[in-house]
Amino acid sequence: MPVAKLEMFDTTLRDGAQTEGISFSVPDKIAIVRALDAIGVRYIEAGNPGSNPKDMEFFRTAAGMRLKNAELVAFGSTRRKDLAVEQDPNVLSLAEAGTNAVAVFGKSWDLHATEILGATLEENLDCVRDTVRFLKQQGKEVIFDAEHFFDGYLHNPDYALQVLDAAVEGGADVLVLCDTNGGTLPMRIYEVVSAVARRYPGMRLGIHCHNDSGCAVANSMMAVEGGACHVQGTFMGIGERCGNADLSVIIPNLQLKRGHTCIAGSLETLRDTVRKIAEIANIPVPNNMPYSGESAFAHKGGMHIDGVMKLPRSFEHIDPALVGNTRRFLLSEVSGKKAILHKIRDLAPHLTKDSPETAAILERLKELEHEGYQFEAADASFELLVRKIIGSFKPHFTLDMYKASSESPPPDGVHNSSAMIKIQVDGKSETTAALGNGPVNALDSALRRALCVFYPVLSEMHLIDYKVRVLETGQATGSRVRVLIESTDGRNTWTTVGVSSDIIEASFRALVDSLEYKLFLEEK
Repeated sequence: MPVAKLEMFDTTLRDGAQTEGISFSVPDKIAIVRALDAIGVRYIEAGNPGSNPKDMEFFRTAAGMRLKNAELVAFGSTRRKDLAVEQDPNVLSLAEAGTNAVAVFGKSWDLHATEILGATLEENLDCVRDTVRFLKQQGKEVIFDAEHFFDGYLHNPDYALQVLDAAVEGGADVLVLCDTNGGTLPMRIYEVVSAVARRYPGMRLGIHCHNDSGCAVANSMMAVEGGACHVQGTFMGIGERCGNADLSVIIPNLQLKRGHTCIAGSLETLRDTVRKIAEIANIPVPNNMPYSGESAFAHKGGMHIDGVMKLPRSFEHIDPALVGNTRRFLLSEVSGKKAILHKIRDLAPHLTKDSPETAAILERLKELEHEGYQFEAADASFELLVRKIIGSFKPHFTLDMYKASSESPPPDGVHNSSAMIKIQVDGKSETTAALGNGPVNALDSALRRALCVFYPVLSEMHLIDYKVRVLETGQATGSRVRVLIESTDGRNTWTTVGVSSDIIEASFRALVDSLEYKLFLEEK
């Protein structure tokens, strides 16, 4: 029987830090702790003070932190087989880390005890029992991670259970069953957790899954069904190899679909928490990430959009607001007129499904998408397109010519490109040149410099992202490219798109849209 109130144990700062390409500084860790505490996870495993100097520094820094919901946890191993527990530096570092709770891992697969540790089976049991007992004597809450438990239970179930017995004899508060290699499937997880729950009635059981078979989230949920009340994982599922169980998916699954209480904070902050952690870790949030991704509630097909507009639950498994996300309708040749109408209702509320302008917008969308344009992430370019078709677009400038060139090596050691622009505004001409660290940067500088003569407000904006996608890859260097440019003025952020077989031309088209859109914003 599932339990109603669950403990979420986050190991983003320990297991998640073992992700390839991720390295958290101490300030990074502090910021993530605050984010996790705010959403209300029960435990935050913050590192291994016995093996990592940076983690030791973190625990010293965190000693004065006041957390509302979470308990910091120090992580380490059982004592070495050739050392008394009172002399083992790793165990002593756990005792001295300043946390009320510690997580201790020990070998539960006989293969690891004998072949990796080089211990006898009995010596390994003594290491588990002694370490847990010592830390309990220090007044710690001890969470025992039975490493490789499911592999151990498969090959030698009697010994795997003896390891749990040793932890219980030492006084462990929680027994965590670890699928360390990530190869166990959901039904097996359920069977084993259920069996362990029957063996230890009243004991808090935990689950720790890795994602090497793509089942970490499902495995964690099946463990809860089998009797686990303590769930370990990381936000966004980051971690060694294929990652850990993703708490940012597990939490809404268990809370919204199974009726459990998982966090002390609001689930409506989930998306913001994910994005905050991703930003600190310097990794992108996958667009298709369940619940929190940009595309989690994005609809593109016309039938889907029609259904959602009539009845949201027809194509949405939850209300996006429950997890702090929003619904989006994507614009494409498959979207249909209703999606167009929904998108432009603020621009042109007078248009109907049968308006000729609506049909014209849809037809132009089809033509442009055939050329390689996509407006799903380029709302600003789409708005300008709509204005042109309905007759409300008046260009703020006209281009007479532009030229961009590059030199290698750079003549000044920094700028390798130059650009010249000639524009007209209300019959007045302006010609400007600029240097840049690339042709696009030079063009942007020259165009903006020329326009600022007439529109000083453009000095407020700057580019914050530039993306290039090669289309028709079979054409090699003759392929078309799609360029997305994200711009901001400090108050608003918008994205524009350009497509061409010439990357400079594609970039310039996106640049022009970006500047035109800023000027339209000023007129709104």
